[in-house]
Amino acid sequence: MGEDRLMKTTIRGLLALAATMLGGPAADAEEAAGLRAGAAVVDVSPTTFPVIVNGGFLQAIANENRDPLHARCVVLDDGPTRLAIVVVDSCMMPRELIDDAKARASKATGIPVDRMLISATHTHTAASCMGALGTPVDPAYATFLPGKIAEAIEKAAAALAPAEVGWGAVDDPEHTHTRRWIRRPDRIIEDPFGDRTVRANMHPGHVNPDVIAPSGPSDTGLTVLVIREPGGRPIAVLANYSMHYFGSQPVSADYYGRFATALAKKVAPEGPAPACIMSQGTSGDQQWMDYGKPRADPGLDAYAEQVAESAFRAYKSIKTYERKPALAMAEATLTLGRRTPSPERLAWARPIVAAMGDRPPKSIGEVYPAEAVFLHDEPERTLKLQAIRVGDLGITAIPDEVYALTGLKLKARSPLPTTMNVELANGAEGYIPPPEQHALGGYTTWPARTAGLEVQAEPKIVEAVLGLLERVAGRPRLRERAPSTRYAEVVLAARPAAFWRLDEMDGVEALDATGRERPATRRGGVALFLPGPPLPGFRAPDGRIDRASHLAGGSLTADFAASPEVYSVDLWFWNGLEPAGRPVAGVLFERGRGGVAGDSVAITGATEGVPPNRLAFAHGGAASSSTPPAIGKADVAAKTWHHLAFVRQGRRVLVYLDGVLDLETEADSDPAPKGAPSTFTLGDRREHAESFEGLLDEVAVYDRALSADEVAEHVRAATDPADQADPPR
Repeated sequence: MGEDRLMKTTIRGLLALAATMLGGPAADAEEAAGLRAGAAVVDVSPTTFPVIVNGGFLQAIANENRDPLHARCVVLDDGPTRLAIVVVDSCMMPRELIDDAKARASKATGIPVDRMLISATHTHTAASCMGALGTPVDPAYATFLPGKIAEAIEKAAAALAPAEVGWGAVDDPEHTHTRRWIRRPDRIIEDPFGDRTVRANMHPGHVNPDVIAPSGPSDTGLTVLVIREPGGRPIAVLANYSMHYFGSQPVSADYYGRFATALAKKVAPEGPAPACIMSQGTSGDQQWMDYGKPRADPGLDAYAEQVAESAFRAYKSIKTYERKPALAMAEATLTLGRRTPSPERLAWARPIVAAMGDRPPKSIGEVYPAEAVFLHDEPERTLKLQAIRVGDLGITAIPDEVYALTGLKLKARSPLPTTMNVELANGAEGYIPPPEQHALGGYTTWPARTAGLEVQAEPKIVEAVLGLLERVAGRPRLRERAPSTRYAEVVLAARPAAFWRLDEMDGVEALDATGRERPATRRGGVALFLPGPPLPGFRAPDGRIDRASHLAGGSLTADFAASPEVYSVDLWFWNGLEPAGRPVAGVLFERGRGGVAGDSVAITGATEGVPPNRLAFAHGGAASSSTPPAIGKADVAAKTWHHLAFVRQGRRVLVYLDGVLDLETEADSDPAPKGAPSTFTLGDRREHAESFEGLLDEVAVYDRALSADEVAEHVRAATDPADQADPPR
């Protein structure tokens, strides 16, 4: 009996030692049998007024709390691992302040600092604890806040009790939209440095004729992690949604606080209220307004109630709760450069900053010179990135304002079935636009502490975070693939020489879906992963939609051997330039060889004697051709998806619009040696001319002439619901 008792004691001691080494407190075998959880909500409202408020270009001052700010915390503990997740009603918090809060909480609870995730909701009406743009730090509040965050962690850790978890997600496209829109090429605006660079910018106004369309997709997923007593009372609900903020008067938690109250009443109408939390998703280019429609303002309270109802739907969708979920957390640091000012810009900025003295900026004209000096003085930043696994739910933490497209990449590639992305976590290092968005300019790209990281910051962060997800999941990331749609199946069955589906999330290459490895290369302003045609043949059986590229002064080019005498091109296009205000609304494609322009199809614009919004075929380039273009018969309605099919067979040229023959003409035939390369330019001419402004999708090139029946079949595959019943396999 004595030996048995000794062996049990030894095993218990080894378990406790292992638990301590893995980042959790000592726990005996009985405690390690299942999950424990605790939650706490601590008021972090300022207590001294007036208080500085950030969130705008310039400093604001508040004299009262209109509603309370909170730090909401959950602590999870499975024995080997104990971790804390905190969401604070703050616009943004610097890494240094958060590190201070973590150190205090770790000392009190034993939770390692690298097992704590602390993020901001991004309310724009909270007290300032971080300098940004024209707003300095409120020193009293910045001193006050770390202790209150640590208090929330301490209270949640003290409340640990047996628990189980479940998670779910719903799609909520009604309450978040892309707020950054692409401007017309004749409506480019000036940046703070005096240059006309702004092809895309946020908040264009509703139904503004100066803009064309959103510059990126929306992430409309709303995800919840539910923590409850085994089989019983909810302890906490951690939600995640990509919506920037609603708008309130300071000091206020904005919609995040109201959401928490509304959701608590829904999940526990009889009380006691669980800790309900809304964490900020990847909302760098997202907001509640739909700028493609007339303004409709539901009001702050109604909006919070509506989003809480969506979260409640996700809550009710959970069918299974786990008592022993896999629990893991990983952290890494990543040092990135900032886009520091050139010597010329620094020379411009310094006299302006010197004239300001110690006061904060009073105008945008003073904000960006001051920011240039900040970037020059601190040319690098070290970011803390994290990933958490709770069962088959992944949680990522990024210290930036992140575009929705980046969040969609992480969700598509995550090795875990469900993933939520928390931005402004463990610091605030500014916007990280995907690299191609830098070409479009606008506020979220202007160098400042709020948008100063290097152009390649986003792909580096995505790669690092996916590596962390692989570590906590114990399996490799997924590789996203284009959805298998009826239209794509029909095109591939027609054996194209190259087929660019234009559904990429990143990179400069448009991949060739035929497997022949004939990619097209993007150049200039091209926005990625926008919704494609909203037609039945473009929706996959798994519910995914087809994606397209928006050309905004950019184009795609591809070089490969194809006969200039017998070939076809078909594609889908959405022209956003109406009225055009120039002779050619946009070139859809040009095919050339040896640097010489060949065939092209464009959309007519404002040319005397030529009807606008018609398809036009030319051979030899618009400027060099002695023969006037052949003009189609049908109107090509702007901001509507259309199908183009171009067929060349010797001298004969046929152009179809939406499956109907629109023009027929003859043109010079250019025989070429077998294997001679050709250049296909999509959305422009090889020598930049009137670039197409709008969306392109599903571009196929054939080394033969498509028949009229095949063209009709392609359109029918996209548009006829009856044709979707039995897609090819």
